[in-house]
Amino acid sequence: MKHQVLLLGKIKDTFIEEGVKEYFGRLQHYTKIELCYLKAKGKKNSVLTTEQEGDLLLANVPSGSTVVVLDVAGKMLSSEDLADQISRWENRSIKEICFIIGGPLGLSREVIAAADLRLSFSRMTFTHDMVRLLLIEQLYRAYTIKAGEKYHK
Repeated sequence: MKHQVLLLGKIKDTFIEEGVKEYFGRLQHYTKIELCYLKAKGKKNSVLTTEQEGDLLLANVPSGSTVVVLDVAGKMLSSEDLADQISRWENRSIKEICFIIGGPLGLSREVIAAADLRLSFSRMTFTHDMVRLLLIEQLYRAYTIKAGEKYHK
């Protein structure tokens, strides 16, 4: 199975960037993963609306992918539940999961409507950069759970 993560813009904080690189490297041992950094087209320093960001995100979802959006109002799973969900996708021969993380303004209604799964890490609000790190770490954790390795505990 391949995992693709659609991201708007580059990571701003060095410590988050280092964490993403660390867990991305670890995760590649278990599965194929791609981080797709999307650049908003427009005037320099202009802010896109959630609808414009949504159009950009949806235009980059690979055809046939199962779409998972990170949304504060989504379903909360334990790490073990996420590992089980990945196993269920594998058992259904799902080839690609596309994770979508919105920008600072959140996700458009169209992106949320396109989701096969709305996933929440917490009812708290995190920066979209922090959610990137949390997602990659949780995917790594899920794969170590599936493999019965020590990392999880």
